[in-house]
Amino acid sequence: MTCLHGRHAEPLLFRGLTGDNWTLADYVSRGGYEQFKRILAERMPRERIIDEVRASGLRGRGGAGFPTAVKWGFMPKDHPGQMYLICNADESEPGTFKDRDILRYNPHAVIEGMLIAAYAMGITAGYIYIHGEIWAVYEQFGEAIRQAREAGLIGRDLQGSGFDFELHAFHGYGAYICGEETALLESMEGKRGQPRFKPPFPATNGLYGQPTTINNVETLAYVPFIMAMGGDAYAALGRNNCPGTKIFCLSGDVARPGNYEVPLGISFPELLELAGGMKDGLAMKAVIPGGSSSPVLPAETMMQLNMDYDSIAKAGSMLGTGGVIVLNETRCMVKALLNLSRFYWNESCGQCTPCREGTGWLVSLIERIENGQGKTEDLDLLDNVAANIMGRTICALGDAAAMPVRSFIKHFRAEFEYHIEHKRCPEASGPRE
Repeated sequence: MTCLHGRHAEPLLFRGLTGDNWTLADYVSRGGYEQFKRILAERMPRERIIDEVRASGLRGRGGAGFPTAVKWGFMPKDHPGQMYLICNADESEPGTFKDRDILRYNPHAVIEGMLIAAYAMGITAGYIYIHGEIWAVYEQFGEAIRQAREAGLIGRDLQGSGFDFELHAFHGYGAYICGEETALLESMEGKRGQPRFKPPFPATNGLYGQPTTINNVETLAYVPFIMAMGGDAYAALGRNNCPGTKIFCLSGDVARPGNYEVPLGISFPELLELAGGMKDGLAMKAVIPGGSSSPVLPAETMMQLNMDYDSIAKAGSMLGTGGVIVLNETRCMVKALLNLSRFYWNESCGQCTPCREGTGWLVSLIERIENGQGKTEDLDLLDNVAANIMGRTICALGDAAAMPVRSFIKHFRAEFEYHIEHKRCPEASGPRE
């Protein structure tokens, strides 16, 4: 775990954390649960909390970037039955590893964020859906829930306010598709993890058919800090009119891979500098800026960009989860794309024909090129198959598989053509001079 440092402001979520000071007592010593207790003591109007979150400019940190306050506002005000809040911790996008560190180092920030969010929406039951392959984190979070419950922070009539909230940890099974919110709901209901048709949306027909809000781990963890400093102050932490802070996961060919909590809108060169620059002094070839499903961008493009939703979108990619994968000059782009495409083929739930069949076609074509059996027409066929997957599936996994393919061919077509003509990688003999 790495935080922002030096000339940057102090981090919020990772400040002073070591891995050993995650308990309730540690969190309380840092001012934890003060905001939730203040809200209960003041009988704070729900609208005031949502207004603060709106002023903060907080957007969903799970990839979609949807405004959090707007999402909370979709929940019905006077629903007669049960409503649910779910924290989506099924983090499994390649290149993304921030949520598991938040759960490991600062679990009570997530719990307090869920308590405040639940109060703001009038919700009395919550779940956190934790990815199946981080069992130790799941067990530790269960212990954090137990600590909060024993301290009177989870349960009935909290702090004598009349507000009830029960929270449970739910262990997933390691399926990437369950990060899609409706597939997550299906999994929680004991069904096969496959996405639902929308509409209806979870805000009206979610878990067990009841109104449900689903937020990402990072999104909810920021809520106590927003309430402590005020929405405007949190927004001011960002740069270039980009509100707040964001955790970026830097991996690949950088000197210091890790999580970096920085102002939203920081320049990419500055973020790269925090990670120690390029490993072994090699030149950068490309960057995948928002997790493996976001289109790849050439190094020269990335070096001109700020790390915010709009800047990355204008360049033809997505900020997504903030999973920044850096590729150096020796990396074979055909092999890199094959690795990504195999992942999406393996993780497709098979419900939609374009995704079930198309992802297999993508892998077969890229394998043919990588193995020296490619044909010139394969590149247009690859692009065509990817184009026919996009927009034709129930969820975005089909798009996630197709966008990398189209962007790799767009920006590095010459390298694919070299592979086809010479039946080997242009980088086979090492770095270019």
